[in-house]
Amino acid sequence: MNGSFYNSKAQSLKTYTAKTFGFMFLGLLCTFAVMIGIYKTGLVTLLLSIPAMIILGAVELITVIYLSARIEKLSIPAAKVLFFIYAILNGLMFATYFLYFEVSVLVLAFGVTALYFGIMAAVGYFTSVDLSRIQPILVSGIIFLIIVNLLGMFFGFGGMERLVCFAGVALFLGFTAYDTQKIKALYQTYNQDEDMLKRASIISALQLYLDFINLFINILKLFSKR
Repeated sequence: MNGSFYNSKAQSLKTYTAKTFGFMFLGLLCTFAVMIGIYKTGLVTLLLSIPAMIILGAVELITVIYLSARIEKLSIPAAKVLFFIYAILNGLMFATYFLYFEVSVLVLAFGVTALYFGIMAAVGYFTSVDLSRIQPILVSGIIFLIIVNLLGMFFGFGGMERLVCFAGVALFLGFTAYDTQKIKALYQTYNQDEDMLKRASIISALQLYLDFINLFINILKLFSKR
């Protein structure tokens, strides 16, 4: 494998990290391009039915689980394709946001998300503190949010919704710093194995992509008056 996108022997940690973030931002660009394109063409109305949303959600879940579980066995091109399939599926889902949120709110939420994400990514990259110690807290937070959101779907949040969103923002800010620092650990582990280094970069890009998306969703809910 002599691809030029990653070259573990020639590149520094800084270059490897930059390429990982670059791949993640390509995924975000793909998502938002699909999101805008589907809305502008009017195809967004086809996604409003409950069956369509359930199917998209199920395919998204299967895609991200399969990519995460099979990353060590997938070919590099296959892993990249699955990453972008997931980004496209998210774009289809997010196209409906134009029907529920004002464009100014979407833009503001994206800008604030990008700012906070950038700050926490810098913290994760430059800090000397071992953030792996907060992993149990982050995992517990994810489980808590999943349970609370499932209960909220059936029983409503009452006055707790904003508190849940603030908790989500804090959680994914923590994940952003943690996942950024983990890039360095993976680089040190696999810098003599070019194939595994590429795979590690793709899964790191996916994790950072998910951090950004979830941070964006929670900030968007906080900014919305609906």
